[in-house]
Amino acid sequence: MSHIKKYKNFVNTRIGFFSLLIVLLWVKNMFGYVMDFHLSLQSPLQFFILVINPISVSMLLISIGLFIKRTRVAYTALFGIYLLLSIWLFSNAVYYREFTDFITINTLLGAGQVSTGLGESAVRLFRIYDVFYIVDLFILPFLLWKKKIKMDDRVPRLRQATALAMVSLLIGSGNLFLAEIDRSGLLSRQFSREHLVKYLGINAFTFYDGYQTYQNNQVRAEASPTDLKEVEDYVDEHQAAPNDQMYGIAKGKNVVYIHLESFQQFLIDYQLTDENGEAHTVTPFLNSLFHDQSTYSFDNFFHQVKAGKTSDAETLLENSLFGLNQGALFTQMGDKNTFEAAPNILQQTAGYTSAVFHGHSASFWNRDATYKHLGYDYFFDSSYYDINEENSFQYGMHDKPFLNQSVQYLEHLQQPFYAKMITVSNHYPYSSFNNDEDGFPVANTNDSTINGYFATANYLDTALQEFFDYMKASGLYDDSIFVLYGDHYGISNTRNNELAPLLGKTSEDWGDFDNAQMQRVPFMIHIPGQTDGEVNHTYGGQVDVLPTLLHLLGISTDDYLMLGQDLFSSEHKQVVAFRDGDFVTPDYTFYGGKVYDNQTGLPVDEPNLEQQKLFTELNQAVDEQLMTSDKINNGDLLRFYQGSNLKSIDPQDFDYHDQLERLLQIEADKGGKSTSLYSQNDEQTTVPLYRTETYTEYQK
Repeated sequence: MSHIKKYKNFVNTRIGFFSLLIVLLWVKNMFGYVMDFHLSLQSPLQFFILVINPISVSMLLISIGLFIKRTRVAYTALFGIYLLLSIWLFSNAVYYREFTDFITINTLLGAGQVSTGLGESAVRLFRIYDVFYIVDLFILPFLLWKKKIKMDDRVPRLRQATALAMVSLLIGSGNLFLAEIDRSGLLSRQFSREHLVKYLGINAFTFYDGYQTYQNNQVRAEASPTDLKEVEDYVDEHQAAPNDQMYGIAKGKNVVYIHLESFQQFLIDYQLTDENGEAHTVTPFLNSLFHDQSTYSFDNFFHQVKAGKTSDAETLLENSLFGLNQGALFTQMGDKNTFEAAPNILQQTAGYTSAVFHGHSASFWNRDATYKHLGYDYFFDSSYYDINEENSFQYGMHDKPFLNQSVQYLEHLQQPFYAKMITVSNHYPYSSFNNDEDGFPVANTNDSTINGYFATANYLDTALQEFFDYMKASGLYDDSIFVLYGDHYGISNTRNNELAPLLGKTSEDWGDFDNAQMQRVPFMIHIPGQTDGEVNHTYGGQVDVLPTLLHLLGISTDDYLMLGQDLFSSEHKQVVAFRDGDFVTPDYTFYGGKVYDNQTGLPVDEPNLEQQKLFTELNQAVDEQLMTSDKINNGDLLRFYQGSNLKSIDPQDFDYHDQLERLLQIEADKGGKSTSLYSQNDEQTTVPLYRTETYTEYQK
């Protein structure tokens, strides 16, 4: 009883009441994490971070009441701030149930555009256990009114209140430090709101989102149509005319983009030697495709991403614009900028239907919002797939079941279509399979990440072969063009020293020149029926893909603001800019502050006058390209652009719910004019044509 009395006496002090509110808010956050947000935890450290992340901001904000002298005002402030934080948590919980995402400042600013007509559907989002979030908001005022919790007239010493505020900042600093240890570059990369909440908590995320929104809006607000003049002049000056022999050779064909997650060029034709000295070809199918007479392959093609990584690659390929120097464009600007992206261009100029297939959360990289601004008609995310622990991992559904289950939607798309398949199995940390997919040898290094990289790449390779077999069996193959690209490196520079012996070098001989060359990723354009395919040695990057593709489809790029150049054009400059300002050309590599000769791999320590002039010109060219991209993106300048004559996109016109039902309705409405594969196949599904086996089954 004495303990209860001591606790009651403590709660009857201002600091005691403050402590009670902190504990209650922490408990409600934990409840929300478990019941509603379902934040995936991969390690004990992540669990610890999740436990402490609600404390800092809650303490800092509620402690404001401790600095107020007047009793009633102080208690009103303490409870008022607690009330707001509780309502904010509850609002996020309800919002998450519908959108699998968290409320942002832009969400609040646009709430009026989506709230109309919610009615009954909004009511259905509430759960019986929601009483836990709000019941104390009635109990605490009642206890104060009945004086079961007494208001303390004694004002805490300034030193006490300040100390508590400082403790909250100390906890916050420790929280951020641990978050950076577990997820390096958390704030600079900003690749997922879910990750920010998992590591920092809802309240810290909200403040951070507010800061980012303010920064972005300031630049955007100051932009004007006159800023377009320099951009248009740059594009006019650097546009490369199409290759007449290649222009339009794929006109009217379906476009199938295949995203090769974390796939580097060195894997092509690579053989891994196991502990018994036996060589194993890692990617036999991709090797055959790379060298096929119907494939135009590029072996000097580089990724150009930065913090946005996969989403940066999508930005580059869809828009022929770079990502941001800090953070990801998808998460910072994807849900508000104007774009003239491939899906929209193809729809308005050639009647294409567009779709993305991805067996992961719709909100990851803010895709669900960004794709609407890009003009994608459909987005089949993880909610459209039968996902379980056996066929998935932390980054989504494994490639074999993903591609297999995707065709049930693909066959209903009206043709011609523009479809993107985002694979994930070859994603860090390249963990071993624990089922019948296990079996391909792992490398023998001191780095488990490197060791598993080859096995997951082999799995991806087999998954793609199965997909291509289906495309041929279903009849879609001959009517399609396939674009395969690596999005970014798989083995980071910090691990390359350990990788070096597998590539015929030693750790001691490895340097920045080698790191730069490792930024190559595969790029292949496979056009069934063509016979003059080859391995092209042109230097290029992801920013060059869109103009290259459009010219192959017979679509002029003269009126679009694209920063890349057609890879087949004789006017292609072959200067590949990295997002940080480094770059490569056929003769030189600029990396890590040094210039290297590509023939020798050695630094050019004493350039002659001609070289100095060339290096200066190349640096200026790269800086100008990157700055032009930043002007377009940061200022949202495409909202002012009228030169393309494209109709502006209204994101509200896109809805990624009940998509199969809509596709079926379109087929029914079109009747005999429907161009979907399903309709062309006399309304018989082609799904049974898909054949898939495990690694173990293939070995029998």
